[in-house]
Amino acid sequence: MASSVATESLGQFAAADMSALALFMNADLVVKSVILVLIFCSIWSWAIILSKRGQLAKLNRRADRFEDSFWSGEPLDKIYERVKKSKEDPLLHTFAAGMDEWKAGVVGGLPARENLQASLKQRVERSMSVAISREMNKLERGMTFLASVASAAPFIGLFGTVWGIMHSFTQIAATNNTSLAVVAPGIAEALFATALGLVAAIPASVAYNFLNSRLNRYADRLEAFTDEFSAILSRHMDSQDVMKVPNGGKRVA
Repeated sequence: MASSVATESLGQFAAADMSALALFMNADLVVKSVILVLIFCSIWSWAIILSKRGQLAKLNRRADRFEDSFWSGEPLDKIYERVKKSKEDPLLHTFAAGMDEWKAGVVGGLPARENLQASLKQRVERSMSVAISREMNKLERGMTFLASVASAAPFIGLFGTVWGIMHSFTQIAATNNTSLAVVAPGIAEALFATALGLVAAIPASVAYNFLNSRLNRYADRLEAFTDEFSAILSRHMDSQDVMKVPNGGKRVA
């Protein structure tokens, strides 16, 4: 008798529709809300991942082309005029910020005193650093969302699971029936929420670490360019000083 009841329960459980759509449609309002939130988080995370990956690849290609032009020996003024008409790009904006400050500092000629030259160099470096910070803040938009999904999505799914299991126990108490056909659908709906939480969290976590590493490398590239640009300005100012010093390189008091 007991085996026939168990067999009948298993048959009812097997006959139940356990597809993802059926699990969602049969879930209660709270579990449905959790599932919808997790689906939104997953879709938005993938949108950020694909967008950031494509954006960083494009920026690195542009940076390669700009650095080839920068080190080709082309006059900086000519590059500057072309850059001002170019599309928005962090490296180009950093270069333009440095050139803007440099041109403002030498509008009346290159300062003759060393302290004024050092002050000009510091202003150029500061302008470029501010530009880098501003551009990196733009590039890092969306990364906080990825980090939040990576850390919170499993717990959101777990909340849906706990709520679904509580709902299943309530059904058991109401029907006074502990058969698998009564218990299994509710538990399956609850576990579906946990699965969705992991589906949203795992790609977000992996992508956050990958993209964060790429962003850090790009920021290092901008900082390295700032150092190189500053070194070029220093050599230029030193060469101008040498041209102004008579008597075999000895300064006249």
